[in-house]
Amino acid sequence: MERSAVNREIPSHIEGYGDVAGRLYEGAFARTPSGYRSGPRIRSSSPHDGSKLTGGVKEAIMAAGVKSGMTLSFHHHLRGGDHVVNGVIQACAELGITDLTIFPTALFDVHKDIIPYIKSGVVSRIMGSVNGAIGRLVSEGGLSSPVVLRSHGGRPRAVISGDVHIDAAFIAAPAADRAGNISGQMGRSACGSIGYAFTDAEYADVVVAITDNLQSYPISPISIPGVYVDLVAVTDSIGDPAGIVSGTTKVTRDPIRLLIAKYASRLIEASPYFMDGISFQTGAGGIPLAVTAFLKEAMKRRDIRASFGLGGITGYFVDMMKEGLIQKLMDVQSFDLEAVRSIASNPSHIEISADWYANPWNCGAAVNMLDVVILGATEIDMDFNVNVCTEADGALLHGIGGHQDTAAGAKLTIIAQPLTRGRIPCVVDKVHTVTTPGEVVDAIVTEFGVTVNPRRTDLMDACADFAVSRRIPLIPIDELAERAKKMCGVMEPIRTSDRVAAVVEWRDGSVIDVIRQLEK
Repeated sequence: MERSAVNREIPSHIEGYGDVAGRLYEGAFARTPSGYRSGPRIRSSSPHDGSKLTGGVKEAIMAAGVKSGMTLSFHHHLRGGDHVVNGVIQACAELGITDLTIFPTALFDVHKDIIPYIKSGVVSRIMGSVNGAIGRLVSEGGLSSPVVLRSHGGRPRAVISGDVHIDAAFIAAPAADRAGNISGQMGRSACGSIGYAFTDAEYADVVVAITDNLQSYPISPISIPGVYVDLVAVTDSIGDPAGIVSGTTKVTRDPIRLLIAKYASRLIEASPYFMDGISFQTGAGGIPLAVTAFLKEAMKRRDIRASFGLGGITGYFVDMMKEGLIQKLMDVQSFDLEAVRSIASNPSHIEISADWYANPWNCGAAVNMLDVVILGATEIDMDFNVNVCTEADGALLHGIGGHQDTAAGAKLTIIAQPLTRGRIPCVVDKVHTVTTPGEVVDAIVTEFGVTVNPRRTDLMDACADFAVSRRIPLIPIDELAERAKKMCGVMEPIRTSDRVAAVVEWRDGSVIDVIRQLEK
């Protein structure tokens, strides 16, 4: 056994993953890159007439030369409406292709249809976020090799550095032309930004655009140019629009969550970062949107303009840009219909790749320009370590997303979370899984006030000096944990076996923790 810098026991060798020696987490900024980027394949000339059309999905799989044992990648911008992953895996099964490694940016409950193909051996390994039913299957030992969990920035880092080689990338394209130019901004399956697919398109051996909206050449605007695309497959539907984006994302009306948002916005206002040119990422949940609403009022009151908003973009950010409160939006994932419309029409709404967004091993990651980020958690512990992957029963039900990346990059990282969820404490002595280390977490905000990481004495002083009429109650972490115990009682320990069901990588590729299989 090895022990990581966050005091977690990690096997020296993990079956289905490999040796951990030299890859053990030693600190948030301990591992630095060396050498050169992995080189993408030199693509052959396009057909004489420029057309890369192959017919349907099955024909594209055959034309791409997909064979058993290969690694196939997918992106999740279609979210709960995606039809591409299921369709490709089903077609592979019908073609007798097995032992596949799939490398999605994320899988959701809509992808539960591939569970029979996991059980039959068509899919033998998953590297990517698993949510819902597939996560539960993995937790209970339903996959022969451990899932490898990476952040949004850790994933392109793994490809570019050569840790992962993509044999074939299947890109769900809301619009494409016969030469393989792709756009996410038009068509009935429009999803806005397709930033998570950029690195796959550049580095995969073969790139297949799957579209239900074939346009005349050349389409405009272009998200991914055809110079990176080998084949174009036309299908009836790449996704259900109802599951791709919601019509609206709403600010919470729950009084406890509104109080949390109010305290978080006050902490930001009290911090040294609340000034003209502030940059922030808040996300699409009820609490983050409420924080944004409170911040909007504070910005108007103090005549402050933000330089940019980052990450998954919502209509709320779009409205603030229209009002002149935010100058630019850097969008790796459009969360709602307003964001989809905005990115298609406003040049200040910029589509960015996941590499640009969050890869720690490039020289321009946007997360490093962040002043403030608001994040959630399933658990936080006495050392400010955060768990976003496993639930109270130890089941792997969530991916990492941009949690690690933004926490490490931002000057002020805030976890905004109710102290309890039902009768389950969110502040505990020791989290079940360390996703994000306390080293990069600055404050926890609950309905009981603000808990500042002791290393950030400047924030404590700033909160103490804030206007009396807009006070910020401070509560130490041990008192917060004690309150949670009194409210919820002592939780039963989670029973697991020694087998590793998932490996949690820190964004630099080091192993920060493992998730062990649940005992039945």
